[in-house]
Amino acid sequence: MGAGLRSFFSIYSLQFWLLCFSSFLFFASFNMIIPELPSYLTRLGGGEYKGLIISLFTLTAMISRPFSGKLTDRVGRIPVMVFGAGVSFIIAILYPVVTSIVGFFILRFLHGFSTGFKPTGTVAYIADIVPDNRRGEAMGLSGVFGSIGMASGPALGGQLVIWFSTDVMFYVSSAMAIMSVLILVGMKETLENKQKFKWEFLRIHRNEIIELRAIPPMVFLFFSVFSYGVVLTIIPDLTESLGFQNKGIFFTVFVAASIAVRIIAGRISDRYGREPVLLASSVIIMISMVMIGLAEDSFLFFAGAVVFGIGSGINSPTVFAWTADLSDFRNRGKGMATMFIGLEAGIFAGAFISGWIYGNKLSNIGSTFIFAAWMAGTALVLLVLYMLFWKKKMKPVEQPT
Repeated sequence: MGAGLRSFFSIYSLQFWLLCFSSFLFFASFNMIIPELPSYLTRLGGGEYKGLIISLFTLTAMISRPFSGKLTDRVGRIPVMVFGAGVSFIIAILYPVVTSIVGFFILRFLHGFSTGFKPTGTVAYIADIVPDNRRGEAMGLSGVFGSIGMASGPALGGQLVIWFSTDVMFYVSSAMAIMSVLILVGMKETLENKQKFKWEFLRIHRNEIIELRAIPPMVFLFFSVFSYGVVLTIIPDLTESLGFQNKGIFFTVFVAASIAVRIIAGRISDRYGREPVLLASSVIIMISMVMIGLAEDSFLFFAGAVVFGIGSGINSPTVFAWTADLSDFRNRGKGMATMFIGLEAGIFAGAFISGWIYGNKLSNIGSTFIFAAWMAGTALVLLVLYMLFWKKKMKPVEQPT
């Protein structure tokens, strides 16, 4: 037992735990405002544009991924993380200042840069400092902290609005973002042969956008996280229609469920492989979408949240580890950025398409979630095809000498 604990703490250093706590603050920062944004936009006179709240955010994050991946591999993991959290800090302060619909969406567009940079640097840093055979477990541990932030953020944001005001919620969000930056100060950079920033690094060539080896995780994520875009867009209205004042309560339940399975899922994927675990997560996400779409009372609503949390908790750390497995060590940042492009594109599509199907009419919620279940099923089919055909043709990943 003592030897096991010594081995555990020798693998997971102080830098790892500081990075985890930084992720908690960062994810809590931008997730705490999400459930309140539909109502905030409605008060600005833009209720019919709810589908753009998430889609514009994820679009910018997706556009920024090639830049964050390149800078992660050139300038370093830590500068990229600091920039992402710094953007989130500035934007959150500006929300109460901007009172027009156009200004609101400009901020959402810019806010996406924070999630385009911070997580890319984070997962690359973790892949650098953790042994390959513990990578799934490490991604699961890190994901627990991010998930706690995702769970506590919406609930805290909802209570701040109830107790104080929407403006106070935005200011607390900004404070948590800057705290996530301060934790990174003094941490050791893991990128060898890092370079000073040059403006020419922002010139992205075609071969710098996508890491070819990371295409399977990218495509799989696009279809599997479509459901998350639907949840982010539709759940606040569905929560309110069921009589709950705090619109963040669904997110708290779903993320709490995901926390319970993340570490276990990572360990299982380390032992038995990434693909079988991802097949299971796809089936679970499909079931959760059907449950939520049929929910007419709180029992099925929260049961669907738990099932969705389990599916998402299995999915996330496994895909992160899978991407690190497939990526060449010299292009690990680009590989992670490629995977995140699929994630952001999927959330964007889920938010935009669900907003269009939903049309601000509660009667359309069922069909919206059934479509999300179909998309998760597509992810499952594509993964099976990868296992049968593409996987056999891939060359072994090159390791550092």
